Amino acid sequence: MNCLIVDDDEFSRNVIKHFVNKTDSLTVLEETDNAADAFTIIKTKEVDIVFLDVEMPEMTGLDLMKTLDDMPQIILVTSRASYAVEAFEHNVTDYLVKPVNYARFLKAVGKAEANLKASNVTVENQDEVFIKADNKIVRLRLSDVYFIEALSDYVIINTDTRKYIIHSTMKGLEKKLPESDFIRVHRSYIVNFTKITSIEDTSVVMPSKTIPIGASYKTRFMKKLNLL
Repeated sequence: MNCLIVDDDEFSRNVIKHFVNKTDSLTVLEETDNAADAFTIIKTKEVDIVFLDVEMPEMTGLDLMKTLDDMPQIILVTSRASYAVEAFEHNVTDYLVKPVNYARFLKAVGKAEANLKASNVTVENQDEVFIKADNKIVRLRLSDVYFIEALSDYVIINTDTRKYIIHSTMKGLEKKLPESDFIRVHRSYIVNFTKITSIEDTSVVMPSKTIPIGASYKTRFMKKLNLL
């Protein structure tokens, strides 16, 4: 799971970073000392868990949460337990009080992982889905999909014969598609793994388009390859 660490105190960031690095299921995607940068990272990268300090200058962690429409799993990390009630009103995953110990850290991560699994309802056993496009409900065979492209608050589903524009987010769609066939390679692209023609250094070659591989997605993508 990709983690973002947000804390204006460097020592506190390093403690959480150490815990993340010693946990096999976690990866440090980014770290920052302010909420403004965190907002940009969450909007532009695939963040699963945010370890978020509450008290920061200019914008607090609680203020940051109020700006997010599609929140990742938020684990608050702060020195004051008095924020707990307000924190859980924002549906945070868990609340860690400094100094944080590793056992308590793992408990919070376990909650986040369970929440992510519960929300990841897929169409793994379905060959077809129905989508709302062009003011009607359309039957779509998943095997016909080549790639999916972000378009503001919409996504474009590209098949071998046509394109469908639907109202959705990339993150929401990614959670519903079967992981066996679909993988996100860029913040703006999800590809059908079975339709890939070849892979170059920083791009995926599809029959009709060459798609860039984002730096934060490359490791996961390369792990999926069955290289001989």
